Amino acid sequence: VQLQAFGGGLVQAGDYLRLSCVIFGCASSRDAMGWFRQAPGKERRIVAAISRSGTTTYYTDSLDDRFTISRDNAKNGVYLQMNSLRPEDTAVYYCASRYSVSGDTYYLKTDEYSYWGQGTQVTVSS
Repeated sequence: VQLQAFGGGLVQAGDYLRLSCVIFGCASSRDAMGWFRQAPGKERRIVAAISRSGTTTYYTDSLDDRFTISRDNAKNGVYLQMNSLRPEDTAVYYCASRYSVSGDTYYLKTDEYSYWGQGTQVTVSS
């Protein structure tokens, strides 16, 4: 199983980006997915998570409803729409997946995930 994340870039504060993550080697419909980010010198932290079915989602408190996680199992993809970006959103963003028996469960910890994408850099200038 491999995950490929892309869509990062250098933007100005207030702009938007849409990150994409594609799973290769298995059907994404069996996996719960998550987006994490890691700023320089800091731990990797959860940004958003989505259940296998897509029916339940989680967002970290600091996002102020600016981000939206979604998935398209027909395309083996999970996405993170990021609006009104701020300099504090600057980080490397990682997608992750893990097999989930439950269709409605999401996962929040790095050690709960089995597979990781390579990361995509998001830089927001002020």
